This record gives sequence, C-alpha cells and structure tokens, in this order.
Amino acid sequence: MNYIKTTILLASLTALLVFCGDALGGRQGAIIGLVFAAVINFGSYWYSDKIILRIYKAREVSEETDSQLVIIVRNLAASAELPMPKVYVMDNPVPNAFATGRNPAHAAVAVTTGLRDLLTIDELIGVMAHELSHVKNRDILISTVAATIAGAISYMAQMAMWASMFGGRDNRGTHPAVLIFMMILAPIAAMVIQMAVSRSREYAADRGGALMAGSPLYLAEALKKLEYYNKKAPLQKVNDATAHLFIVSPLGGRGTKGSTMRKLFSTHPATEERVRRLKAMAGII
Repeated sequence: MNYIKTTILLASLTALLVFCGDALGGRQGAIIGLVFAAVINFGSYWYSDKIILRIYKAREVSEETDSQLVIIVRNLAASAELPMPKVYVMDNPVPNAFATGRNPAHAAVAVTTGLRDLLTIDELIGVMAHELSHVKNRDILISTVAATIAGAISYMAQMAMWASMFGGRDNRGTHPAVLIFMMILAPIAAMVIQMAVSRSREYAADRGGALMAGSPLYLAEALKKLEYYNKKAPLQKVNDATAHLFIVSPLGGRGTKGSTMRKLFSTHPATEERVRRLKAMAGII
C-alpha cells in the first residue's frame, strides 16, 4: 500500500504541476520551472552522498575500526542482495542514522556515536535494515523527483507573482483573484504532498527493514529509544533540507505530534504509529 500511496502522491504532484503551469505560466513557464528545479535537485541527488557526509563530518569506518557495525551492514546487504555500502560514523552524542547515495551501487549508511552507544545489537540490526531498505527502494531518487516537481511549482508561483507585479501577460485571462489564490496555495499544496511522500517512504522502509532484520520488534524498540533522546536533546546545527533522511526527525520531533497542520508538514510519521505498525507485524496488538 505504501508503494501505491507514493505513486498516487507523485501523480498528484505532477497533475498539480500541469495545472499550475497552464494557469500561472503556461507551458513555457512550466518547462522553465521544471528545468530550473531539476538542475538544482538532481545536482544534489548526484552528489548527495558527498554533500551530506561532509555536512555532518562523518568518517568512514572499516572492519578494523568498527567490526561489529560493518559486519552487521555486510550481512544485511548480502541477505538483501545489495552491494556493500560504505559505512560512516558521526561524532555526535544524539542517536540517529541515515542512508544516502544516488543508487545501491553508490550508497552509504551513517550512524552517530550516540546511536552506537545506546542500542543493543538487535536494535542496531533493526536500524541498519531500515536504512538499507531505503537504499533498496531507491528512496533518495523518489524524494528527489518529489522535490523537483514541488520546486518547479514554487518557481512558477514566484514567476507569476513577479509578472503580475510588473505588468506581465494576462495568464490566459485567468481572474487576478484566482491567480493570487494559486500563487499562495499551490506551493503549500506541493509541499504538503512532498512531505506525504517522505512519510510514506518511512513506513515502507520500516516494513522492508523489519522483514530484512528478521523481527519487527528490533526496529520498534530502537525507534522508541531514538524518539525519546531526540526530543530530549535534538541534533544541533541540523540542515533542514536533510532532515527527511534521518530515521527519526533530528529536529526534536517537531511536527510529528500535535496539530493536524504540524503533521501535514512533517517529514516523518509519528513514531508511536510506526511502532504500532511494527508491533502489528509481529502479531502484537
């Protein structure tokens, strides 16, 4: 169902792009916005592993420097028929992890020192299986496509705004009030859909990781610990553009609990719901 949901969400984004392109900037405006967004986002996608690993000052580890972690990743990758990714550790006491890389052949997984100190071996297996599930599902590519379409819609709204301010064309006779309405709401709608794509990929990675690890409870227990510590003392100097990559929100849980509006703009599902679904997989209601 998560794959179907992701497909529907991406189709919705594409439909919104076509609709806004016709109303705000015409076919030419849609193409310009899409090309501009694609250059930025796919540039980031191609070099995502290098960029994010440099941002968080991650250091590569080997079997000589962290044999337990590397062996866990190697065994999981072999069982999932994936190439062995590079393994990194970030010197940070807050427990968290992420996967990056443009495809399975150029993937990397990274954990913080806080995660290494906190989790049991089984919980560590659950987290690494979740990250490798992201790699196997090519979620970096999916999130990049979603960001590109959402970015194109935002650019078109800005183009329409500047055109209306400086006497641009009449946008095919569209009423000015409708244009203003779309300039404001279209980018918001695109962002909401983009965040929904991110949340659906987290659910898919939870399920895929649970199957890969051999028990859904490994990841369920890890998520409870990670949520608690990230709310208590979230990661410092987090780049918001990379927040969706982490296994739990590195922003102190902002948006994962509370009002419906906050949930709509959250990159991650509520951890309580993720844990509930994992326990349901294990037959625990």
